[in-house]
Amino acid sequence: MPDKRGRLSDHGLRSERLLWPRTGPAGKGPGIFENEVAALERQLGLTTFGKLWAWAQTHSMWPDLFGTACCTVEMMAVVGARYDIARFGMEFFRASPRQADLMIVPGRVSHKMARPLRQIYDQMLEPKWVIAMGACASSGGMFNNYATLQGVDRIVPVDIYIPGCPPRPEALLEGITRLHEKIRAGLPPAYEMRGAADSRSRSGGEDERLPSSFSR
Repeated sequence: MPDKRGRLSDHGLRSERLLWPRTGPAGKGPGIFENEVAALERQLGLTTFGKLWAWAQTHSMWPDLFGTACCTVEMMAVVGARYDIARFGMEFFRASPRQADLMIVPGRVSHKMARPLRQIYDQMLEPKWVIAMGACASSGGMFNNYATLQGVDRIVPVDIYIPGCPPRPEALLEGITRLHEKIRAGLPPAYEMRGAADSRSRSGGEDERLPSSFSR
C-alpha cells in the first residue's frame, strides 16, 4: 500500500536528506520491500525492541550544562519558546555530568579547559554523545594560536560537527536532528567507532594530537 502522506520537503523543508529522490537511478530512499514493511508496521503498530530503544534514547537525552564561549548564548536560545527544544525531550540541562548523556561544546576550548572538559566527559553516563558546536569547537576557528585547542575532537570523540561562527539555534537543532537520525539508524556513539579520538589510548599509546599540557 503506497504511502499517501506528503513529504516534508513539500512543506518547505530544504535539508538535503529530504530532497533526495526516492526512486530512479539516483534514488537513495528505501526500496519497495522496505516501504511495504514500513506501511505494515504503521498500520498494525508493530516495531522491534531496537527501534523502540532508539526512539526512547532520542527523546530522553539530557544535555550537560556546559559552556565555553560565545556559542553558549545560541545554545541557551534553543530552550526558549521560539525554538522549544522540549519538543525532543531535551530541555533538562543537567548540572551534574552523572545525570547527562549529551555534551554540547559551544565555542572555542582553551588548553587550560582541556582537562576539565575531559573529566566531565569521563563522568557522563554511557552511552553518551558529543556535539561540536561552531567552527571554534570543530577546528579552532579563527583562533590559530598557542592558547586554543585546534578542535575538541583532540580530547573527546565527536559525533556531530556544526559549522558556523556562531551557528544559529536552527543549526544546533539541525545537528540534534542528525544525531537522532544516527541513533535511530543503529550507529554506535563515536567513542565505540573505529578511528575515534580516544582509540589510541585503548591500545596503550597516547594520542599525539593532545596538547603538551594535557595528559590522560
